[in-house]
Amino acid sequence: MQQSEAVVQQARTVLEQLTSTEGRLAVSAGVLVVTLLVAVLVLPLAIRQIRRALTSRYMTGQVGETVDIVGDYMPTSFSGVVLRLGQVTVLLGSVFALLIVWGLFEWAIAMVDIVSSAVPDLFKAGLTLLLLLLSFAASEQLKKAVSQLGDGSDRITEHQEEIILRVGQVALFVTVVASVLTLWGINLSGLLVGAGFLGIVVGFAARQTLGSLIAGFVLMFSRPFTIGDWVQIGDNEGIVTDITIFNTRLENFDGEFIIIPNDRVGDRAVTNRSRKGLLRLTIDVGVDYDADVDRAMDLALEAMADIEHVVESPAPDVVPKSFGDSAVVMECRFWIDHPTPPRKWRAVSAVVRGIKDAFDDEGITIPFPQRTLSNREGALLDEEMEISAKFQPESEGDGDAQS
Repeated sequence: MQQSEAVVQQARTVLEQLTSTEGRLAVSAGVLVVTLLVAVLVLPLAIRQIRRALTSRYMTGQVGETVDIVGDYMPTSFSGVVLRLGQVTVLLGSVFALLIVWGLFEWAIAMVDIVSSAVPDLFKAGLTLLLLLLSFAASEQLKKAVSQLGDGSDRITEHQEEIILRVGQVALFVTVVASVLTLWGINLSGLLVGAGFLGIVVGFAARQTLGSLIAGFVLMFSRPFTIGDWVQIGDNEGIVTDITIFNTRLENFDGEFIIIPNDRVGDRAVTNRSRKGLLRLTIDVGVDYDADVDRAMDLALEAMADIEHVVESPAPDVVPKSFGDSAVVMECRFWIDHPTPPRKWRAVSAVVRGIKDAFDDEGITIPFPQRTLSNREGALLDEEMEISAKFQPESEGDGDAQS
């Protein structure tokens, strides 16, 4: 207050000679002309020259890119903001000068007090806006950095990139918000205590949701499967279509979509049939007991080797497995690459047809189930005698005795 009064007193001393209305009008006209020249011509030219100098020297590479990103979030360019601030300052100065010229010293003092009291808040508001703009720019830079990191490494999946980005953005914005609150003098200790109690309440109310959330983070970093993999989770089998931080989504082979909470995924056995890129399939084939088993094995191997869907390495294999009711059972083993359900069934169908045609050409029979009944020698005669004695008519003597 005392400083503003001193400024006004000095201005009053300088302008005491301007007692006539003509003199005040002349000075006012001069102030307006100077204000227009400075605001319209001098300031834009000066800012343009400064921008060119900074651009040629500093605004290159990463710094220039960051400045451009900040500019994308602003309604005008950075130089435009500086220009408007300069023009407002010149306008306020001209208004103050006109108030002094026309002897409105009380208004001038009030204006100085208002401006001086508003400067700290204006500075805080400007700094807050700058922090928010820088946070958005830093978020974009973080997104690009995570994308470059994922492109340069095969071990980071798209979902891991997303979770790293989201965690980084949350940490960035929490830091910025805490800085803004501190800048405005807001005590964070009360907010932290309240957040702690709120966290306890939310934790008890949403235990399953939080469990799925934590399990989602574990899944995204442990990577037991990725989108597009053919998996079996517990009793559910299908293709993974999406992995979120709360659930995993499958599409089964009936066209149904299955949503499994991540905490259920974490406590069940997960079978990933796509992870290795190869999948072994087996088919049981029976040949007649009278057939040459070795020849049948060779024919089965040759048939599988000619199948387009069967890979050469690992090579197909045939192993005599067991003695069936009517056949010697052989297990035919073969591998397919890039395993998917359609490729599996195409390969199985082709192998079955190939082995059947090869056996038919060589006259090897694949017997259907049959059963032969026989008795040991003498067993049938004893059974027939027992049956005939059971149904033999009673004798007359026995009848008379009974009567």
